[in-house]
Amino acid sequence: MTTARAASELELSPIVAGLWRITEWNLSVQERVRWIEQALELGITSFDHADIYGDYSAEALFGEALHAAPGLRGRMQLVSKCGIRLRSTQRTYRVNHYDTAATYVRTQVEQSLRNLHTEQLELVLIHRPDYLMDAAALAETFATLTREGKVAHWGVSNHSTSQFALLHQHHALATNQLELSPLQMDALDDGTLDQAQQLGLRPMIWSPLAGGRLFSDEDEQAVRVRAEMETVAARLGISLTTLAFAWVLRHPSRPYPITGTRRVEGLREAVAALDVSLDAEDWYAIWTASKGHGVP
Repeated sequence: MTTARAASELELSPIVAGLWRITEWNLSVQERVRWIEQALELGITSFDHADIYGDYSAEALFGEALHAAPGLRGRMQLVSKCGIRLRSTQRTYRVNHYDTAATYVRTQVEQSLRNLHTEQLELVLIHRPDYLMDAAALAETFATLTREGKVAHWGVSNHSTSQFALLHQHHALATNQLELSPLQMDALDDGTLDQAQQLGLRPMIWSPLAGGRLFSDEDEQAVRVRAEMETVAARLGISLTTLAFAWVLRHPSRPYPITGTRRVEGLREAVAALDVSLDAEDWYAIWTASKGHGVP
């Protein structure tokens, strides 16, 4: 079995760029190239993909940019995910379902390599827990694709502590990508972030802005949390976006938060959080506003 130490050697940029919505950005190839260059200039060198994003078309859009400017590839880490069979016009499954069988994982990894015009992915995650996962068989698939040089590191996304432990027992995992934001705090209590600290494996965090819900005027929780955050942000002289990322980064598991914006200013606001020192009282003030009650 691969050692946990080997898995922990994965290094991503402190802020990761998420490409979930790239198909909605309507950027030309050269505009995509420029967006990547601007992210790299800000120190964002890790880019988070999934085979199913954009109805299976997002990776290819990013790959077109890498093909147009091949010098960019050596300056970044590429992350992708697989394991979900999502219905589409080309994939007429009866229902959406999960698949971690060797054939499917291999097929999707190799398609991601073609889409992204690369020979290796730095990290591949199993996107959601597969209730039919054979952990030993999946670990062998991981090992085979790693020996072939197609994937450097493996991890999971949205897995519980027991699901993570089961697979990690057979093949060392590098990370668990989890949801965490001032509006979504389940990871603080379900043990996943505790497990990350226990194993010394830094989690990736998706939706630090709660998918944009943080800025909603129609969401009671968001309005309540934003009022508290505005007070803290004004005192610290930072934006709400920067504060949200700083709130996530304050966790001792040393998370890698993912920003999903096309706005360069949004990327800057996320990176600015790296210079924010948020004290425990401010962190808990935001927690209290989100929960609607004080600590027990």
